[in-house]
Amino acid sequence: MTVASRIILICGYIPSGTYDPNRLANLSFGYVAYDAGARYTYFDPKTGHEFSVVGGLTYSLINPFLQYQNGIDFHLDWGASQFLSKNVQIGLAGYFYQQLTDDTGAGAKLGGFRGRTIGIGPQVGFIFPVAEGYQGYLNLKGYRDLDVENRPQGWTAWVTFAVSPAPPEPASAKPIVRKY
Repeated sequence: MTVASRIILICGYIPSGTYDPNRLANLSFGYVAYDAGARYTYFDPKTGHEFSVVGGLTYSLINPFLQYQNGIDFHLDWGASQFLSKNVQIGLAGYFYQQLTDDTGAGAKLGGFRGRTIGIGPQVGFIFPVAEGYQGYLNLKGYRDLDVENRPQGWTAWVTFAVSPAPPEPASAKPIVRKY
């Protein structure tokens, strides 16, 4: 039996308090953003084929440290994989990013600065038990940027770790024998 799921997503990003405009790299954006989109996943447990795609729009509020507001962007992320076993998958992943409106604010010294990029690369995933009734999922992806405008270019690596309830064990094929 194949499984397909469709989900509408609404999420947000908040500053973590670690943003410093004088630092070369930050773990926080330094501003609030909202993201809305949809996701579709197809999985056939008989063949082990899996395909997922998620698309959305992101609206950012102004970064108060820089007086800079990013334009609205569209993003599309996808992954196609083959399960080699019940617990291991390999495949390809990719993304498309296009900024739809100009950056604005006093800090937007380069003008609209609309970004665009397309990336593709390998992925591998592992499912494993973490506690009774729960499973972990570890996914590693590497993307090579192919077509870039006003964005960093090169390779990007992503690590995803998630914990979820484990699926129920299949019923035993053995008949239940009761002794009285």
